[in-house]
Amino acid sequence: MSASSFRMIDVGAKLVTARMAVACGTLLAGPVAFPLIRDRALPKGDALVMAEIAGIQGAKQAQTTIPLCHPLALDQVALRFEMDETRLAVTVFCQASAHARTGVEMEALAGVGAALLALWDLAKMVEPALEIAGVRLLLKRGGKSGLWRHPAGVPEWVAALAPAPAPAVVPLEGIVAAVVTLSDRASAGVYEDRSGPVLRRRLEEAGAVVAAADVLADDEDALAEHLRALATRGDVRLIVTTGGTGVAPRDRTPEAVARVCDRLIPGLGECLRAEGARMTLHSWASRSLAGTLGRTLVIALPGSPRAVEEGLDCLLPQLRHLLETLIDFKHPPRA
Repeated sequence: MSASSFRMIDVGAKLVTARMAVACGTLLAGPVAFPLIRDRALPKGDALVMAEIAGIQGAKQAQTTIPLCHPLALDQVALRFEMDETRLAVTVFCQASAHARTGVEMEALAGVGAALLALWDLAKMVEPALEIAGVRLLLKRGGKSGLWRHPAGVPEWVAALAPAPAPAVVPLEGIVAAVVTLSDRASAGVYEDRSGPVLRRRLEEAGAVVAAADVLADDEDALAEHLRALATRGDVRLIVTTGGTGVAPRDRTPEAVARVCDRLIPGLGECLRAEGARMTLHSWASRSLAGTLGRTLVIALPGSPRAVEEGLDCLLPQLRHLLETLIDFKHPPRA
C-alpha cells in the first residue's frame, strides 16, 4: 500500500471544545503475581506507582507512537486501578481530557496500554503467563458527536464523569421572527437564494416562528423601509438579515440597520467577527452588526450559508436573554 493511501484528517476548521475520554484494560495476573502487585511487593518495586507514571507518559506520547494521531496539549491524564480478587486481575482506567479540535480517545487508550505493559514488565519475572484483555474505550465526550458510552455499559463512577445531557434547550421558543435576504441577483432570479433558507431552518430549529421570509435587492432605502414595516407589525421580535455586510459598492445592509435602529449593540458584531475569524481571516472584513428597533432585535449576518450557520452557532445561546431584557424582563442576579 502506498503512502498516499493514508492521510491525517484536517481538523483546522473545527471548533476548540472540551474533550474527555475514559478507556480501560485488564491484566490477568494469576495467583502468584496478583498478590504481589496488590501488596506492592514485586521484586522490581511498586508496580502500581510505576504503571501510573507509565500511563501518564503513554497518553502524552500517543502522537509519537500512533502515526496519524494529532498532537494535543492535554489538560489532564488520570489513572485508576481496580483489583479483582476473584479473577486475580488488575483493571486499569485512564481518563484524558483536553480543550482541542479533536477527541482524546487515542490518548486514553495509549495511557491504558502503557500502564498495562508497565505492570507486565514488573510482574513477568514472577509470572510469565500474563495476559492483557478487554482493552476498550468506555466513554468519550465533546465535539459535535456529544456524549458516547460503550453499549455494554460503564462503571457508575465513569458514568458520573459525563452525566446524560439535559433536554435540548429551545432558545427561541415562542419568538416570532422574520428573515430578509439581501442580494441583487437572488432578488432578480439570476440564482437561487441559499442563505435565507438556511437562516429560516436554523431559527425554526431553535423554536422561532418565522412569520416572513423575503428576498430584497441590495438597496439601503428599501431595506430600511422593510425593517420598519416588520417592526411595526407588532408580533415580530427578531429580524435577521443575510447578505450585504461586506465592502462591495452595493453592500449597504449595515447602513440601513444603523439608520433605523434606536440603539446599536456593538458586542454582537464583534462576537460574530471574532468567532468567524477562527474559520477564516476574511471574517474581519465583515460589517455585521445588530441593534434594537423598538422592542425588536435586528441582526445582520453575512450572505453565505456557512456564515449563517457559524453566526447562529455564536448568537443563539445569547438571544433568549437579550430578547427578554429588551422587554424589561428581570433576570435573577448571577451567583
